[in-house]
This record gives sequence, C-alpha cells and structure tokens, in this order.
Amino acid sequence: MDKNLPEPWLRGTISDVDPVVAQVLYSFQQAREDIASFTQGLTAEQMWVQPVGLASVGFHVRHIAGSVDRLLTYAVGRRLSDEQLATLKCEKDPGASREELLTAMDRSLREAEEVMRTLSAAAFNEPRVVGRKKLPTTMAGLLIHIAEHTQRHVGQAILTAKLVLATAPYA
Repeated sequence: MDKNLPEPWLRGTISDVDPVVAQVLYSFQQAREDIASFTQGLTAEQMWVQPVGLASVGFHVRHIAGSVDRLLTYAVGRRLSDEQLATLKCEKDPGASREELLTAMDRSLREAEEVMRTLSAAAFNEPRVVGRKKLPTTMAGLLIHIAEHTQRHVGQAILTAKLVLATAPYA
C-alpha cells in the first residue's frame, strides 16, 4: 500500500454501483491493503501464533474470506451449502502460508464484488434470514454487516500481527 494514497473511500466515487454497494467495495480494498501491509514479513508459523490466547492472524484472514462468502449467500437469499459449512469448521486449522491466505481472501472478495455489482438497490429492503435460527434482516443489512464484519477482523488481525512481531521468540 502506498502510504501517500488516501484511504480507498477517498480515492474517487465508484459510480457504476449503488452507494451502499460502493461502501462495501471500499471496505474490501481497505482490507486487502491493510492485511497485506501489516502481515508483511510474517512467516507461515507466525501467521498461526496465538499470542496471549488471541485468535491467530491466519484465522482472521481465512475467516474474512469465508464469512464474506457465507454472508453474501444469505444476502442473495440462499442457504449455506455443505461445502461452506465444512469450510467454516476448518477456519482455525493452521498451516497455510501468508501468501496462500491472502490469495484466498482476495479471491473471495473478488467473487463477492462480482455478485454485489449485479444487485439491485430496489431489493435492499427485501427480508432475508441468517443461520439455522433464521434470524431476520434485510439484504442491505447484510451488505452493511459484510463491510463492518470484514473491518472488525482486519483490526483484530493487525493487532495480532503487531503482537507476534513484537514477541522476540517469533520475530
């Protein structure tokens, strides 16, 4: 990330999508840049360290990819597949390298962006349900949650990466 650039949402308007969708797209670009920047130099082992019992950086990056996919599935009115549920169960499994995790996250975000660019703002107030309990929300509620949930895990990944790098045995 070029430190001289403003944050993605200040780099110009994404005019070919609804403003709600645009904010999610900005959030994704911010996630890509921040995760890449703050994990620079972490080894595969360091990606999976859990300092003071925190979830690993690897978990957060993998969870971003998986949660975006799952939440978008609900946003378009579908149920989770067996494959998505299996992926959820493996998010904490260590082993993937930084590059593998960043590639998987980027792929998930790009696939989500493609779907989001096809959504109609007229459907934003349509009801949606989440999870086995079928908790109520709307398409717009899910899209906004995708952005904020992604950023929540970016922040946690940054903090964990800083702790890992500051811890002598892992540095």
